[in-house]
Amino acid sequence: MTSARTTPILSLDRPPGPAERDAIANRLAEIAAEAGMILRRFELGGCHHHLKADGSPTSQADLAAEEQIVAALNQTWPGIPVIAEETAAEAAPAALFFLVDPLDGTKDFLKGTGEYTVNIALVAGERPVAAALAAPALGRVWAAGEHAVEAPVLEGVPGAFRPVASRPVPAEGMTALVSRSHGEAADEACLAQLPIGQRRGVSSALKFGLITCGEGDVYVRCGPTMEWDTAAGDHILTQAGGCLVGPDGRPFGYGRRPGQYRNGPFAAFGDRSQAGRAVLPATCPVRG
Repeated sequence: MTSARTTPILSLDRPPGPAERDAIANRLAEIAAEAGMILRRFELGGCHHHLKADGSPTSQADLAAEEQIVAALNQTWPGIPVIAEETAAEAAPAALFFLVDPLDGTKDFLKGTGEYTVNIALVAGERPVAAALAAPALGRVWAAGEHAVEAPVLEGVPGAFRPVASRPVPAEGMTALVSRSHGEAADEACLAQLPIGQRRGVSSALKFGLITCGEGDVYVRCGPTMEWDTAAGDHILTQAGGCLVGPDGRPFGYGRRPGQYRNGPFAAFGDRSQAGRAVLPATCPVRG
């Protein structure tokens, strides 16, 4: 990937071209890794939290990491809207916009499992064109513009990137990455239609990173998620040879402000030839 010193200038009048996207992803990986350092300090030093109106937790760590990410994005690319989990209502999507989840997997972060991520994606029109996904406690970061790569992270700085690619379905069957804290009967119904060889419990958008580098094969989610939960992982997985599809078998579009940035059900595959086998409900189940 290109040095961050050559990061292209972004303009709402022009989406970045293919030659620019890796440089953008490089910078996003740096920003995600820097935010990861903030999260690690809270993780190791204690973190106050409370429940939001929807019952999900938020914490000092979420807010501090989001503040750092938004500031870095605004400094690097002034004028490009940033839609972030904790402040989503304050910005609307444009021809170019960022989707940010400063801490995906807050419950696991608070439990100390280490399975949480920082997700940043640049969306042009309705699809991501550059993204980074960092797993701070694991010392890993994935990124993609035109090419999907992974790097180790040491003291908040990405190391040398290496190309990554998802894998074909193994002879022994798919490894399904299943949530530790979420689950729907519809998830199981979809997985029942697939050649699953084993299951592995994994939290947060870390599932996308693992599928991207061949450490898993499928992730099904029929429960509610938000666009900032999936955009970065969607793009990185797609550029690595996989895909994320909705109930209609098509890739997600992003920037659904009238829908409050909510996703529908999806299935993410490392082997995109399997996408047609996903049997997903039309909508997410309604919570009682």
